[in-house]
Amino acid sequence: MTADRKNSGESAMIIYFDGVCNLCNGFIDFLIQVDQRRRLRFAPLQGTTAQARGIRREDSIPSSIVVHDGSVSLTESDAVLRIFSCLGGVWTVFGLARVIPKRFRDGLYRVIARNRYGVFGRRDTCRVPTAAERDVFLP
Repeated sequence: MTADRKNSGESAMIIYFDGVCNLCNGFIDFLIQVDQRRRLRFAPLQGTTAQARGIRREDSIPSSIVVHDGSVSLTESDAVLRIFSCLGGVWTVFGLARVIPKRFRDGLYRVIARNRYGVFGRRDTCRVPTAAERDVFLP
């Protein structure tokens, strides 16, 4: 966490993602680009941070993203919508999807999550952050 964020009282949102999923990694790449406030932190579901927090990868399938924001944990479509609202600006428009019943949003999320490897592929190993990304990644 940077000194600015620590001093402002603003805490980082942690996004746990499937580190071998190409779709998930592409989404993380996108988030790193658009998170101008550097409020997001990332940790693979296969990593030690997720394990230490009691998040097991098997528990999160088909939910390939788990969001911890303060004391709140979110999965499926609620996790994705929270991420976009955190980004602010034009991205908050995705929050309008909350008017769609959760049952339908989560159903669509599950279809994508179940088929993500077949459509987008997977890596043999978890993503390794670049030197420029290390400050936003947790093990």
